[in-house]
Amino acid sequence: MNKSAYSRAVVSGGLVFCSATLGIDPATGNAPESAADQAEQALVNLAGVLSESGSSMRQLVKTTIYYVSTRDFAAINEVYARHMPDPPPARSAVPCSALTDGLLFSIDAIAAAG
Repeated sequence: MNKSAYSRAVVSGGLVFCSATLGIDPATGNAPESAADQAEQALVNLAGVLSESGSSMRQLVKTTIYYVSTRDFAAINEVYARHMPDPPPARSAVPCSALTDGLLFSIDAIAAAG
């Protein structure tokens, strides 16, 4: 049996808790080369996970982004801002030395359910 070790999202207590969402195109299994393009794809993927869980980007309350290079932060932030509601959710931004499979960006999130 091939059982996953995690859930993409869990709904509990009126909230949707989303696991790390990567900038991989689900149709191809490939990631764009730039951190900004990976952020774009990850945010599109996150919107899909939220929709599948009965929520939306408009209902985000907290996000955490992880990125490999501080040189990419301004471009990532620009992409991120285009996808966020007004007012935007609380956010933590964590630079890290590496992400899985050499990726450059990841996001996890908490949103209101329903």
